[in-house]
Amino acid sequence: MLIPLDPDPDAQERRLLRKLDKRILPILCLLYLFAYLDRSNLGNARLQGLPEDALGGDPTGVLFDWVNSAFFFTYILLQIPFTVLSKYYNPRIWIGCSAILWGICSTSMAAAHTFTGLMIARLGLGTFEAAFGGAVVLYFSFYYTKAECGTRIAYWFGFAAVAGAFGGLIAYGIQHVKVSIANWRLLFLLEGTPTILLGLLCLFMLPDRPESTQFLTAAERKIAISRMNRGTSSDFGAVVRRSHVIAAFQDWRIYVGGVIYFGLNCALASLSAFLPTIIGTMGHENAMAQLMTVPPYAMAGFVLLVTSYLSDRLQIRGPLLVCTSTVGGLGYMILLGVTHQQDVRYGATFLITSGTYSSIGLMNAWFSHNLGSETKRAAGIPLYGAIGQIGGILGSHLYPLTEGPAYTFVLRSFHVNLPYLTHVSASLLLLAALCALLLSVSFRLDNMRRDQQYGKPDPDDMVDTSELADKAPGFRYVP
Repeated sequence: MLIPLDPDPDAQERRLLRKLDKRILPILCLLYLFAYLDRSNLGNARLQGLPEDALGGDPTGVLFDWVNSAFFFTYILLQIPFTVLSKYYNPRIWIGCSAILWGICSTSMAAAHTFTGLMIARLGLGTFEAAFGGAVVLYFSFYYTKAECGTRIAYWFGFAAVAGAFGGLIAYGIQHVKVSIANWRLLFLLEGTPTILLGLLCLFMLPDRPESTQFLTAAERKIAISRMNRGTSSDFGAVVRRSHVIAAFQDWRIYVGGVIYFGLNCALASLSAFLPTIIGTMGHENAMAQLMTVPPYAMAGFVLLVTSYLSDRLQIRGPLLVCTSTVGGLGYMILLGVTHQQDVRYGATFLITSGTYSSIGLMNAWFSHNLGSETKRAAGIPLYGAIGQIGGILGSHLYPLTEGPAYTFVLRSFHVNLPYLTHVSASLLLLAALCALLLSVSFRLDNMRRDQQYGKPDPDDMVDTSELADKAPGFRYVP
């Protein structure tokens, strides 16, 4: 008689989880590292001569602002259809091809000599990164339960903070390199090429959907399928439920999430494009300004991991999001209100990065399991994401060179008379905190109503969400 090597289901599941983490997380985290480098390295290139070489000097900074924001135009327009379409394709192929194509767009920026060339490359970058972001958050929900997803998304998104720190170090090193091409062109080449190689790696190494991947054994696939049906029910194969797409567009909570994400992305875009410039207004040389961006991003990565771990352990998202958004808003108020104490202003950048990055990590984790079905997630996640990315366009125009260090000005790019734009990022982060509080209370009240009406369900039971998605009687939200 054969005796199983390990009859303990919990031990088998822990082993499966470690196997998934070792394969999925390194690939996707590295991809996001270079995705974020590719979208944010304009801020470093600005201090290495890009405006002088390709934008005719750009004394007002307006051309640079439009090059930076061009990324968001295609990203916003295409994120929803691309994420829904991704359900029809093998995630390994979808994610790998999108990485290869945005890597090509990123490296092509090194060859740009005009404003038009830079705009075309940035529009292409936004197009193919739009196929990546929402699809990856959806992909995480295939393999990780709601008690695990927050931490894994934090690991993944945390590499945006790593990219900020790493990008500063790379830019600092390139600033001192003597080569035959401009330093900013070398920057795009060095940060774009690895993305193409990682995309090729995805094509061979990233697991497919749990029910079809050859990466897992038959027994492991059975456990993985059981895990993805805890508290919900998953689709089997390439299925898109049109009623759930419509339900996503009719769900008011997703639009409130969009308001939250709008504020967070406005703050994030400002950081990505202008943190080296803002630190430069504190009296530091360009090379030192690049280097001084590293500590705030490192702190942001640490705080992001801590808050996301607590979020998973306590199974709460909203209250922590309220706290982190408020911290980021206070940081912006200090940064833009204290113009003559440079050590205080530099300290404020730590609050901004920590609050903003932690908030976005929590936000992505919050909706990854609160929409009830794969199709509603495929439509809902990029829907609030697309609304939020509009904030990235605004953030790209808040800090023109002519207005430093206080950055109090009329937003001439949009012909809007707003005399107190120094407080836009801070106000939007505080608005995000209020909206997060509203959503958290709403989710809690809905859970309480269902508990009273239907009784408390076992969180590990499969809930049939195929018809009603998150409105199913047995489904419970993470507040």
